[in-house]
Amino acid sequence: MAKSFASAGDMAEKKITFTEVGRDLWAFTAEGDPNTGVIIGDDSVMIVDAQATPRLANKVIEKIRGVTDKPVKYVVLTHYHAVRVLGASAYGASETIMSQTARSMVVERGQEDWDSEFARFPRLFQGHESIPGLTWPTLTFGDSMTLYLGKRRVDLEFLGRGHTAGDIVAHVPDANVMFTGDLVEYHSACYCGDAHFSDWPETLEMIRSFGLDAIAPGRGDALVGEDKVNDALDKTSDFLESTYRPIARVAQGGGSLKEAWDAARAVCDPKFSSYAIYEHCLPFNVARAYDEALGIDTPRIWTAERDREMWERLQG
Repeated sequence: MAKSFASAGDMAEKKITFTEVGRDLWAFTAEGDPNTGVIIGDDSVMIVDAQATPRLANKVIEKIRGVTDKPVKYVVLTHYHAVRVLGASAYGASETIMSQTARSMVVERGQEDWDSEFARFPRLFQGHESIPGLTWPTLTFGDSMTLYLGKRRVDLEFLGRGHTAGDIVAHVPDANVMFTGDLVEYHSACYCGDAHFSDWPETLEMIRSFGLDAIAPGRGDALVGEDKVNDALDKTSDFLESTYRPIARVAQGGGSLKEAWDAARAVCDPKFSSYAIYEHCLPFNVARAYDEALGIDTPRIWTAERDREMWERLQG
């Protein structure tokens, strides 16, 4: 078990890459830190996921200005988590977009999530004093929305529950490229603290059905080519199954959370311990899988107090 809670001790800077995954489509990645997508249209730019603070968002803006001087018109947020949304103000976009479900989660648990994530991963909140407050969308939608950046079409779609109840993807049909948010990760652990394990694999298959030429996942390298796309989908699905099954057996058999933790580690450590943020995610993943296996459909709200209580239980 990691000695420090979650990523509280992870202060090492990550190497940034800015990869073109299709014509005028870019992925800002940083060795397992949250990714940001950039979609350049005829007249404007769309951002997909904003980073955790305006200071970190400015690193994305610096890369954008190396390839285009077009204004940022839209910031699309794939879900409500603080590390994805709190940097949105830096882009000066005229519209900020979430699914209606994601907005309802900001209402329900946005501040608690911010407080919890700040304690878990302080490095990602560099410049936190510049965050103006919770990020609220100016536009929301139910299952789908189509936007045009000049002639370039972008489809925003809710394909099913997974990483959260309200995740969306951004698909650019002319390049057959998708920005998946945290529904897909590559050589990075999935954070499942607010997940729906039973639904997530089916949502991944919905993504697979597009036959994509490239994806920008939520964390990890951008993936160009159908083989790499399918590999990422397979690895994400395997991570979810390998996590949930041993925990469900323990929970449904009357075992304790600590016993579920031990069972998950026995299966997952040999396969995934080298993945980015593996140790960070594992306690939250165990707790959520344990709850879901006992029939708790809506993930419980994480607070800094609940984080500490859960960590103490798993310590001993």
